[in-house]
Amino acid sequence: MTPMPRYPGLTLRILAAGLPAMGPGRARLIALIDSTGSISAAARAMGMSYRRAWQLVEGINSSFQRPVVITAVGGRRGGGTLVTEFGREIVAHYHDMESKASAAIAADLKQFSRRLRGVPHRGRAESA
Repeated sequence: MTPMPRYPGLTLRILAAGLPAMGPGRARLIALIDSTGSISAAARAMGMSYRRAWQLVEGINSSFQRPVVITAVGGRRGGGTLVTEFGREIVAHYHDMESKASAAIAADLKQFSRRLRGVPHRGRAESA
């Protein structure tokens, strides 16, 4: 299987008081928690430890005015984790900002990428 060529792109990170509040990894973690209902399952899917994922969740929650992720401790149903509606809105808003920022610099990024070594250029035949 031939790997897909990687083109230069934009990575958006939102800082709050100089600390990361949201970025691509945090957005993915929240989305995985939302789809699995579990911090540990989301951590496994991302190849990180449960401890690291838990630390990220705590950091995310402390960055925002309202909870993004809430947890329920064990019991009969074994507990679980929920992404709040506010959390879903935050992730959607982040992806919207990411798209707008990428669109705003698309032409500049294309011009910049022509100056990078080892980057295939879109629209040109790639050499074998």
